Amino acid sequence: MPADTLRQARHAGHVAIIMDGNGRWATNRGWPRLVGHRKGAERVKEIVRAAPDLGIEWLTLYAFSTENWKRSTEEVLGLMAIFARYIQREADAMAAEGVRMRFIGDRSRLAPRLQRLMSGIEARTAHLRRLNLTVAINYGGRDEIIRALRSLAQEAAEGRFDPADLTEAAFSTRLDTHDLPDPDLVIRTSGETRTSNFLPWQAAYAEYEFTETLWPDFAPADLQAILARFGNRERRFGGVQR
Repeated sequence: MPADTLRQARHAGHVAIIMDGNGRWATNRGWPRLVGHRKGAERVKEIVRAAPDLGIEWLTLYAFSTENWKRSTEEVLGLMAIFARYIQREADAMAAEGVRMRFIGDRSRLAPRLQRLMSGIEARTAHLRRLNLTVAINYGGRDEIIRALRSLAQEAAEGRFDPADLTEAAFSTRLDTHDLPDPDLVIRTSGETRTSNFLPWQAAYAEYEFTETLWPDFAPADLQAILARFGNRERRFGGVQR
């Protein structure tokens, strides 16, 4: 039997998702955009519950980017209220299901109450391991890199870091994702084919999948189908498959 037929399917232990299309889903139905965001939050619950059974150990979701502040005040405030409500309502369920929740992004611009809710659920679920759920709020890849560079520059100015010691590994420890593995697979819903400043450093060697499905319609079966396709891809990381 040829060796390639014996090759085991690739496993996507860390899946990152750009959850796009909530507003469009609502607009297509003649509803306010926030209705779509609320429907999208319901979809998050379904995907989080399905992820462990699909072999996913790490799930990272892009919820709100540094560029999303450009949206209307009504939509931004509505989104922040949805985030707070989600954390409050899902805290017990996530703890019961063994989901560790954490957040990446610049929290300084977020309301103090939301920051407290985020810190609270992080502390409450820190010991859980069935699924590592990371939510990116006020996150932008370039912003993250600039913040990491500022940290390194400050350490160097204070004599606590020698620039000669700068390596990829050392830089990675200053990123928001310092305790996360790099994603194996990045999925974007809604038909857009750009990465929108999401994990540019971490996803340098990730596989990408773009689907026409809008996020509120993205079911666990869709995720399962994408994972099956991922399993047949060859990931050479710059090398040659032998």
